[in-house]
Amino acid sequence: MISPWQLLIVLAIVILLFGTKKLRNIGTDLGGAIRGFKKSMNDDDDKSAEADTLESQKAEQAKADTKTQEKQS
Repeated sequence: MISPWQLLIVLAIVILLFGTKKLRNIGTDLGGAIRGFKKSMNDDDDKSAEADTLESQKAEQAKADTKTQEKQS
């Protein structure tokens, strides 16, 4: 099990190696990448739902056209 002291030592070494500005930039870049990924996933879901809606509308229109043709015959 990792103790809190070991985590603090590792954190201190990372800060010494990279510096606080570099770590801040890495965190900002990582956050932006995660936001972009979530946005693209939500956009894909929206497009998928929109495609499903269009397909169901086309199917309903085809049924309505068939009924209209049957009435005319």
